[in-house]
Amino acid sequence: MVQKALTVYEHIRRNNIKTFLLFFLFPLLFVFWIYSICVVVNLLIHKGNLYKIDYENPLLLGVGIFLMVFIWTLISYLWGSKMMLSFAEAKQVEKKVNRSFYNIVENTAIMAGLPMPKLYIIEDASLNAFTSGRTPKNAAIVVTRGLIETLSPVEMQGVIAHEIAHIQNRDVRLNTMIIVGLGIFSLIGGRFFKNASFWGFCGSGYTSKVVGAFFGLFSVLFLLVGLVFLVFGSLFAPLIHMAVSRQREYTADATGAKILHNPDALADALEKIGCSSHIRALSFQNNFAVACIVSPFANFALSHSYHPPVEERIRRLRAM
Repeated sequence: MVQKALTVYEHIRRNNIKTFLLFFLFPLLFVFWIYSICVVVNLLIHKGNLYKIDYENPLLLGVGIFLMVFIWTLISYLWGSKMMLSFAEAKQVEKKVNRSFYNIVENTAIMAGLPMPKLYIIEDASLNAFTSGRTPKNAAIVVTRGLIETLSPVEMQGVIAHEIAHIQNRDVRLNTMIIVGLGIFSLIGGRFFKNASFWGFCGSGYTSKVVGAFFGLFSVLFLLVGLVFLVFGSLFAPLIHMAVSRQREYTADATGAKILHNPDALADALEKIGCSSHIRALSFQNNFAVACIVSPFANFALSHSYHPPVEERIRRLRAM
């Protein structure tokens, strides 16, 4: 059965629905995860006796956690773009310093009928780019230094057209929420694991068994909390990424080619980008892959779990 091609408007509508679901279902997923853990712990304490479990305590805890995660999701929605730029160590581009690059972006935005996005550069020799922002009015395009120095003006315009297509299709808002929203779980999990090591180290320096046990308890608590956050991120992040779908990269490729009326511009650029897309600053930001034009990770398996194969994207562009 032949799959019906999506129009740009249908793609935008679907992205808006996914953003809405992510905004409200993501906190509920985390509450369900915490509540389930509390019930399991209670079952172990009461040796499997369901009648002795007090379900109100986990439920009250769940309400508090829902509010916490919902507030963080709201922060991701409102200020996620600035946080992404900070994670990537991106610096804003001045027109007088990078006039040719600025003109390429300005001309492409005009062709797409969109406002001029803000421009940022990552001082990295790799070849990559991504967009951030909530709406076309406050969108930003980020490129690496290596991309500017390696691509021809036509190839650069192909990349910019692809990124502007993400802005036009409203992919960028969804990307921002995923990166900042899910990134907090890896960040908190990692911090708790570090604190667990710190408390364990402090406890080992005391001869008193009471003091040692006190520090040991803190170490175990931090370890468990860190594990809860990291496991949640590991379990649910792939599901959310799959729900977003890798198909939108093909859609952005096609939309960008339509903006320029030149699919070969992006195809030529992808041939170069595919060989050198690893960004050092994003090595530990796994969720960033959904935003980049090509996965920024050196790990082959990780790269292909977030993006369609570059070879297939090039083949489709050449066939247009």
